[in-house]
Amino acid sequence: MEQLSMFREAGQSPGLPEELLEYHPGLFAENESSILLNHFIASSPWKQKIVRMYDKEVVTPRLPAWYADEETYDYTSLRRSTPNVWTPELLMIRNKVEAIAGIRFNSVLLNYYRDGNDSVAWHSDNEKALGTHPVIASVSFGQVRCFDIRNKLDHGEKYSIRLESGALMIMKGDLQQNWEHRIAKSIRPMKARVNLTFRNVI
Repeated sequence: MEQLSMFREAGQSPGLPEELLEYHPGLFAENESSILLNHFIASSPWKQKIVRMYDKEVVTPRLPAWYADEETYDYTSLRRSTPNVWTPELLMIRNKVEAIAGIRFNSVLLNYYRDGNDSVAWHSDNEKALGTHPVIASVSFGQVRCFDIRNKLDHGEKYSIRLESGALMIMKGDLQQNWEHRIAKSIRPMKARVNLTFRNVI
């Protein structure tokens, strides 16, 4: 269970490419983050999903929930599905994220990481439904987890961000074309975390 440790208890590894990632800690205060974490865990329609990765069908080691504007294609599913309807909490978060990102998002994928065994493997969000250079905004609540990126052609070139509760991270530029990212499994005890990734599906 590999986990990068190139940084202090909080923050990011040195030299993180600013043209690829923006990190905004403290978008939500600690108390509000805790309330939103508990709300999403209790109220979201979590459902284990089968996805295609590297031409294989795999069961996700985390629980997802997909929300989007009406008639938005659920690119995360092997089969077309109807998205859940935006909730007041999600709309509130989307408004704050859009004000910083400077673009509008029509969908959000929630992922519930129950403990250190839940993860997402190395991948790129390079699906055609997202366009060639998508801007993806990620908001985290709960347990701090490491977000790792590595260059597709040189795996020795890699960086990490500790995604703190209430923080916003924006993925941009050619990150999805030339880099991979993951949330690794951990042998350390991990509490619950809910992550929201806002996208514009075209």
